Amino acid sequence: MDNNSGKLNNTTENFDVDEFSYYNNTKNEEPAFDDMDFDLDFSSSDEKKERKYKRKSQKSKSDSMELYDWVQCIISAMLCGIFIFMFIGRVVGIFGSSMLPTLVHGDKAIVSSLFYTPSYGDIVIIQKDSFDDDPIVKRVIATEGQTVDIDFEEGIVYVDGVALEEDYVNSLTTTPIDFTEAVTVPENCVFVLGDNRNASNDSRDSRISMVDERCIIGKVYFIIFPGVDMNGHRDWSRIGSPY
Repeated sequence: MDNNSGKLNNTTENFDVDEFSYYNNTKNEEPAFDDMDFDLDFSSSDEKKERKYKRKSQKSKSDSMELYDWVQCIISAMLCGIFIFMFIGRVVGIFGSSMLPTLVHGDKAIVSSLFYTPSYGDIVIIQKDSFDDDPIVKRVIATEGQTVDIDFEEGIVYVDGVALEEDYVNSLTTTPIDFTEAVTVPENCVFVLGDNRNASNDSRDSRISMVDERCIIGKVYFIIFPGVDMNGHRDWSRIGSPY
């Protein structure tokens, strides 16, 4: 009996230990939340679609605004270019040798007519259909009301009886072309000559004669790219004002 009791007590004691061990092991274990996937979005499917649509709409609107900004910049740049070309200045290529040594064939120059009033010594681009369809470049020698006379034997040009000191010419003026006597420049006109005096068609030529100021495209202000001279050289020091 005592033996049975002893067996019973032992069994009970073993059971209690195992149960306590199981309880402790279970209590110490942490839930494996990392393996769980929670969906915390409790919105309905319609609400989700609406939010997705709004995100797409916002992105599309942002792209449209960016495109609009680019188009606006391009149009603004084009308008500025047109304004500069028409009113402020333009780049003109020099062709021919009539303005040697001041300008060389192939020179690229900035020309402008903005607030321009012709005066002696100005280098101007002229468009006169009676001479040529293409523009020509010459130097203003006299303006309205002034009288021009040329002594072809001495090669000297006179304006209002005063001999001009022309340190810019390539040679003295010894070729009359169609010029026969002193002339007075009419109102709103100019008298022009090329610096390469004996190889230039200018106001001595009856096809050009007096040039209406409305035929002046603009004044040459700045050489931005030098052409090649007769020796095949490009003189970069010529960049700048031709005066």
